[in-house]
Amino acid sequence: MTTKTAAPAACCAPLAAATISEEEAVATAELFKALADPARVRIVNALARSPEPVCACEFEPALSLSQPTVSHHLKRLTDAGLLDREQRGKWAHFSLKPDAVETLAAVADLKGRVADVRHR
Repeated sequence: MTTKTAAPAACCAPLAAATISEEEAVATAELFKALADPARVRIVNALARSPEPVCACEFEPALSLSQPTVSHHLKRLTDAGLLDREQRGKWAHFSLKPDAVETLAAVADLKGRVADVRHR
């Protein structure tokens, strides 16, 4: 059993940050590009709900997609630093990276800023 971990999710600034550098903007855009497909959003959703890594083979019927298409989506998410990939025999199992969960939560946190804007 081998585990392959992609580079950590790039450091992204929260969208409500006072300023975002060019590097942070690029990293944040890359994160959103990785999630810019409904199938990838559904994969992240399934992995977020699963207590254990999920076999790639389970996504084909769940998403009604072919194996090559599922593999493409899993690769994009893994390359973006959102997923860990573990090889178990001939099957790959995927899970959300803990730091990716924190990054996604931080980037999308607009609660305080949206409240400030509404009260002006």
